[in-house]
Amino acid sequence: RISRRPRDRAPRYMSHAVSARFAPGSRLTRDADPSKRRVASTLRMRTRKRRPNNLGRIAIGPRAVAADKSSAPEISPEFVCPSLVERHGLKPTQSPFAAGSLAGKWVAGLGQKFVTNEDCVLLNALRYEVLECTVTAPDPTDAMVDGTDDWAHDGVCEVGGEWRGKWAMRAGPRESVYFEPGKVKAAIVTCGGLCPGLNDVIRQLTITLEEYGVKDIKGIRYGFRGFFEQEGELRQPIKLTSNLVGTIHLEGGSILGSSRGGSDTSDIVDAIAEMQLDFLFVIGGNGSHAGALAIDNMCRERNMPTAVIGIPKTIDNDILLLDRTFGFQTAVDEAIKAIRSAAIEARSTFNGVGLVRVMGRQSGFIAMHAALASGEVDVCLIPEIDTTLEGEGGVLAHVRRTLTRKEHCVIVVAEGAGQEILGKIGETDASGNPVLQNFAKFLQKEMKEKLADCSPDIKYIDPTYMVRACPTNGSDAVYCSLLGQNAVHAAFAGLSGVTVGLCNGHYVYLPIPPLISRAREVDPNGRMWERLKLAIQQPVFSASA
Repeated sequence: RISRRPRDRAPRYMSHAVSARFAPGSRLTRDADPSKRRVASTLRMRTRKRRPNNLGRIAIGPRAVAADKSSAPEISPEFVCPSLVERHGLKPTQSPFAAGSLAGKWVAGLGQKFVTNEDCVLLNALRYEVLECTVTAPDPTDAMVDGTDDWAHDGVCEVGGEWRGKWAMRAGPRESVYFEPGKVKAAIVTCGGLCPGLNDVIRQLTITLEEYGVKDIKGIRYGFRGFFEQEGELRQPIKLTSNLVGTIHLEGGSILGSSRGGSDTSDIVDAIAEMQLDFLFVIGGNGSHAGALAIDNMCRERNMPTAVIGIPKTIDNDILLLDRTFGFQTAVDEAIKAIRSAAIEARSTFNGVGLVRVMGRQSGFIAMHAALASGEVDVCLIPEIDTTLEGEGGVLAHVRRTLTRKEHCVIVVAEGAGQEILGKIGETDASGNPVLQNFAKFLQKEMKEKLADCSPDIKYIDPTYMVRACPTNGSDAVYCSLLGQNAVHAAFAGLSGVTVGLCNGHYVYLPIPPLISRAREVDPNGRMWERLKLAIQQPVFSASA
């Protein structure tokens, strides 16, 4: 069927790829009154119901144009996911969710829209969008590289040049699986710091594995250490069932426990071999994914057909390429509660200052989003920007001007901000992350001294561990469930050394190396940071005005 619109009206929605005014063969009419501009009646918005044999047409704008099947997008070489199928000669069998499956659980099937390994998702949706990752995978400890590096422009065209899209494998259930569900042995481990959503992912992994028909599901206690430190009854792996995990998503934390560092890859792989695991699901951030990749590589060296699948977890939202990581939106919600409490305190006294410290070791996403969403912040300091304190263009002078204008001020500080002022301690935590000094406390002291004539009444709030330990909000709960489902689908598809996440609005499988090349950071010259500065009237801080 063809959807038609009145001839004197422009289509309400346009493709993000090419706007109507730039569509080939279209022309515009322009009235004297700009509000009456319209697309000429010769331009039509045509839609076509998708059919299985309709692969020869691709949409590039308001119209669909014919294209050869050979021009269909393919997964970009750097984002091809490693597979166990050919290496170990795994044989396909019908998915238990398929109609008429011999498993007999769903006689008519679940009505699944199965995905193939050729289905792909466009990572850089905008013509001038920069991909964040480098496939050459530099040392993860390297500092953030700037936009002048060659890799940063991969997938971007110059004006008049050819646009190069980057495509990744679409996530989802496959009609053929490469492991016999009834014989599969699976394990789940949570690593690193706590994060809202850990129990949600554990729950959905367990439920989905059981729906496939897996009966042997283990929960590894206290991170990677649980593979080889199993002394005592409380340290033994937990047998996970849908009954056990049924309501764990209502609580924060992880029923398996978690830990940082302390892992030895060889010992872990020895334990995997002893447990005869077919699947290992690693829930963690950049460091945990690096560990998962090392485990996967050693399993390949030992010719072990174990599928190692990552699920990206970090409330800092600092994993490359992904739209977001689970727990981030919940963290923003909790940070907003702290900001609003600080704002009430600040407004309730003359020259009151609410000072809130939020998480964000290397990346200021929580601070930026919470500051924008709350609508009550005057100053937002993150690790990615210069936090000059002195001078007419510094932070202290801006706080003074705000107090003069409003008689109160609300400041949000990410935990990694201002480290260039305080200097590095030189110590690291168990995960190898540098131990940070508390810049928010330092700023509180500086304001008391340098703004003494204003007599600021400073209320300091640090909701860090409240943010980490709470249950998920609705959005993160849905996200965690879909991540858990798609991780299980990846394992049964024979993939390994991959992670699952949301990219450009779609769920994808990505090889781990591009994601862990460095931490994702807020672009201080990017649109989102500019939007925040406009919203809170924050200048670029410098020593001079």
